[in-house]
Amino acid sequence: MLKIAKYVIYDILRSKVLIAYTLFLLVISFSLFALETDGAKSIVSLLSIVLIIVPLISIIFTTTYFYNSYEFIELLVAQPLARNTILLGEFLGVALSMAATFFIGIGIPVLIYASSSTGMILLLAGIVLTLSFISIAFFASVAMRDKAKGIGLSLLLWFYFSVIYDAIVLAFLFSFSDYPLDRAVIALASLNPIDMARLMVLMKLDISALMGFTGAVYKQFFGSSFGLFYTIGIMLFWITLPLLASVRIFKKKNL
Repeated sequence: MLKIAKYVIYDILRSKVLIAYTLFLLVISFSLFALETDGAKSIVSLLSIVLIIVPLISIIFTTTYFYNSYEFIELLVAQPLARNTILLGEFLGVALSMAATFFIGIGIPVLIYASSSTGMILLLAGIVLTLSFISIAFFASVAMRDKAKGIGLSLLLWFYFSVIYDAIVLAFLFSFSDYPLDRAVIALASLNPIDMARLMVLMKLDISALMGFTGAVYKQFFGSSFGLFYTIGIMLFWITLPLLASVRIFKKKNL
């Protein structure tokens, strides 16, 4: 598995797309910190980038790379290697490459200008969010043999988690506003990795008062030590569940 991951990392690091992505994050990050003297405001601005651009690039790049390396995967399958070893090696290589890219693009500016606990939480949220959408991309790629359908499914999943899900939650809260929704609000947030990453940073910034009733509920639960461990646990769940589903499908799939 490690040898497969090493080859994948070497192959990805030569990608011009990944280099451009790294430079884009670096330019945006340094620009935001240079334009704003308040590090907290810069982190809020960076959070918007992390919640939208990072999942989008992670899921598209991973899906595209998986289909482009399909012949290599078929070659590995023909060897005396377990299929779960092959897929996990591919995942590990892509995950390490994308996480390193995020750390260089966002982490270096944050460590220079805002090396506070809030900045560290932003980096943690971004890396875990990257890994989550890489895992989701693997699920979409393994589930769909056709490249166009796989990329379409990946984009649909990103659009769902980024836009559609929030609209569904707002409609739910509006429809049942007369009922106690404390636990429901927490449960709904747990069903979206983007929401969980957002809460990790916003609770650290202590601006929950601007979020109204839901902000008070989030602050009470996610602002505690238990809430932090719960958030990290849910994010790890969003990494492992799609990946395990991918392995299960891949082991039975006729290539």
